[in-house]
This record gives sequence, C-alpha cells and structure tokens, in this order.
Amino acid sequence: MKVEKIISLLPYQTPFLFVDGINAISEDGVTGHYTFKKDESFYKGHFKNNPITPGVILTECMAQIGLVCLGIYLLRNKLNETTKPQIALTSHQVDFYLPVLPNEKVTVISEKEIFRFNKLKCKVKMINEKDELVARGKISGMMKI
Repeated sequence: MKVEKIISLLPYQTPFLFVDGINAISEDGVTGHYTFKKDESFYKGHFKNNPITPGVILTECMAQIGLVCLGIYLLRNKLNETTKPQIALTSHQVDFYLPVLPNEKVTVISEKEIFRFNKLKCKVKMINEKDELVARGKISGMMKI
C-alpha cells in the first residue's frame, strides 16, 4: 500500500491532521513526521506570549502516525475502495522530556509490540530535528473495518 493511500484513509483532516508524511513502514513499525505550523489554533492560548505544543497534541501526533497509520497498513489486505477503517484509542502512557515549539518538525518512530484480534499495541517515541528525545511511551488501539 502506498504512503499517499494510507494518509488518505486517516479519519482526520485539517486542523486535526498531524501527519505530513511517512518515511518508512513495514509489518514491524512505522516512521513518520509532522511540522507544527506557527499558526496552529492551540498556540493562541498555550502559553501566553510563549507558545509550546500541548502534550495532548504531541500524544495525538504519535497516535496518528505510530498507531493509526501502522494499523491501516496492517489491515491493508482487508481494505478496499468502500471500506474505511475505524480506529479507537484504548490506552496510552507517554512521558515528555522536551517542549515542541511552533515551526518545529518532529519524527515519530513506532515499533509494533502486538497486533492480535485487531488490537494494536506499539512502543512510540518522538524526536526533534536535533535527534533529541521529546517523548516516549506506549499506545494501544482497536481497529475495525
């Protein structure tokens, strides 16, 4: 399955799409990236005169790339033109180490831990352009077609 097709099957759109591209994808994991634009709506109030990306948005970015994109790829043989995947986040535990500022590009690296009965669990990490660890944790979700 081509990267463009995976991204087109994501159940998100601007302003809540946090996937610019996928660098690599396989049965074992995915690596993708996103650049947080300076005009993202959440920067207006987080924080006053010192905008940083909220942790919940960083978690969402990691889930979209590390769980949903990978889940679509893993279900690729069951998908067709009329079938759209449904994804529900079931659990997450993420630790944060560095802030992400406006116009900063991040890379999400996800490793599949288990995919059974359409439940996917992944180890995820986010790094910045300096190759510094921004966040890491585990994210799980259910896939349905």
